[in-house]
Amino acid sequence: MVRDTNRYFKFDWITIILFLLLVGFGWVNIVSASHTGDTVDYFDFSQSYGKQLMFIFLTFGLIVIILSIDAKFYERFSSVIYIISMLSLAGLFLFGKSVNGATAWYGIGGMTLQPSEFAKAATALAVAKYISDLNTNIQDFKDQIALFTIIGIPALLVLLQNDTGSMLVYVTFIFVLHREGLPKAYLIIGVLLALLSVLSLKFGAIITSIAASIMVLIFHFLPRRKPPFLKTVFIWMVSVALSFGVKFFYENLLQSHQKDRINLWLRLEKDPEKLEEMKRTFAYNLNESEKAISSGRLTGKGFMEGTRTTGKFVPEQHTDYIFSTVGEEWGFLGSAFVVIVFVLLLIRILHLAELQKSQFSRVYGYGVAAIIFMHFMINIGMVMGLIPTIGIPLPMFSYGGSGLWAFTILLFIFVKLDSNRINEW
Repeated sequence: MVRDTNRYFKFDWITIILFLLLVGFGWVNIVSASHTGDTVDYFDFSQSYGKQLMFIFLTFGLIVIILSIDAKFYERFSSVIYIISMLSLAGLFLFGKSVNGATAWYGIGGMTLQPSEFAKAATALAVAKYISDLNTNIQDFKDQIALFTIIGIPALLVLLQNDTGSMLVYVTFIFVLHREGLPKAYLIIGVLLALLSVLSLKFGAIITSIAASIMVLIFHFLPRRKPPFLKTVFIWMVSVALSFGVKFFYENLLQSHQKDRINLWLRLEKDPEKLEEMKRTFAYNLNESEKAISSGRLTGKGFMEGTRTTGKFVPEQHTDYIFSTVGEEWGFLGSAFVVIVFVLLLIRILHLAELQKSQFSRVYGYGVAAIIFMHFMINIGMVMGLIPTIGIPLPMFSYGGSGLWAFTILLFIFVKLDSNRINEW
């Protein structure tokens, strides 16, 4: 009887501890970024840190529920979970609440719920279920189309709700599919398309198309076995068309604020007066965030001692810009600690994914790692000005009940699946 009881406690505690470190240190920084007086009442639920503490307490109950459910439930009902999640996204067009131009929330009493956060876990389950099906062959084009459709539906719904940041997260599923045997051509084409797009905006369509033509010629004549001539011509035509197409899309279809963000990121704007105007307007958050991070130096200014944080120079610092609080008050060492914990969590998830005996669990594990990595990379890159400003939270760290609960569900479903592997030994 004792042996039967202990089998339910064989969870990967390294993953759980890393999760708790991120949640705990995130809350500490939310306190610093959102307190409004000299004294802090940690149980003041009218303040952001008080609400987040309540969210964290509720998270522990959510974890217990997730780990109590039989592991096979998540595989058997993955399709149902996915359909319900898609319906919740579609329902936003009728009942959604707009915040900062994005119709991505349901208003429930005095709270808001963001279904796009939960849709990522539902999509990871659906992808894992489809790939692990005995009739699925990822080398077949029809199955590839089906998988791209599963991923594309939530991405499109989120994009139509003007939530570009969440939409970009779905791009990372290409790495999951690549791990399971998707032809390398998809990944190579994706990287080249992204590279050509950036080069076209940075150096112009003509220079980019010339450079692309030279590269195509080199790859045609360099290998011992030359690719078919028509294939080379097709690749060249696509490269040139993309070089000019990106410029057309940028100049005619993007909104002015989207152009400004790309201009700032790629340093396309050369006029000093225009640059100063950008820093005072749409780039104000980024400018103040960079100042806060750089002012922290090596060891930081100390908890609740950051002048730019306490002075509320960075708007919404407790949400998307929470990493700037870490940089200012904990310095390079504190920032490095956060990055290291995230990297260790990602490595641990990937390691456990490779140990799974079922393909469903392995694919889902890779989906979890991919989603967390994309959030982590975009958020920290955005706060430091390395990528364009995109509204996306830092997993388990930023303020928000929807984000915290969604990542808890995402991660602890995998913890449960992994415990099932251990218990079956």
